[in-house]
Amino acid sequence: MAAEAEQVERPEADGLLPIRRLQPSDKSKGFVELLSQLSPCGPISDEEFLARFSELAAHGDDHAIVVVEDEGTGRIVATGSVFVERKFLRGCGKVGHIEDVVVDAAARGKRLGQRVVGHLVEHARAAGCYKVILDCTAELRIFYEKCGFKEKNVQMAVYFHE
Repeated sequence: MAAEAEQVERPEADGLLPIRRLQPSDKSKGFVELLSQLSPCGPISDEEFLARFSELAAHGDDHAIVVVEDEGTGRIVATGSVFVERKFLRGCGKVGHIEDVVVDAAARGKRLGQRVVGHLVEHARAAGCYKVILDCTAELRIFYEKCGFKEKNVQMAVYFHE
């Protein structure tokens, strides 16, 4: 598959950190703690992490979680995910949904977020999606506009647990 070929973004000659798919060992490299910088994320046991990892990995390229590991510290410093929704609309088209984009507070300002979002957008394009969408706060609107997104419509939500 074309999406498999882009599983790892190779570092450029200028020393960029590679973007790669999430691996089970990333839990010990601070992946869950990084997600906590985005939204509350309580403790997850190794067994729970592996079970969820296996569940998501079973979706193949329809659910991709990518990470950036700081090779100097061995810590995960950026992540994001995209899942592909298969629809009846648009001739049984597909829509990519980007979620859970976060860059470690100490690693911001290095364009890691833009690189992760760009990687996820290209994953959705390679998967045959006719569009890719995401939700964000008003404060992040400018960031996502820099990534090529345009504001459209209004998001509504019902939360069952806060």
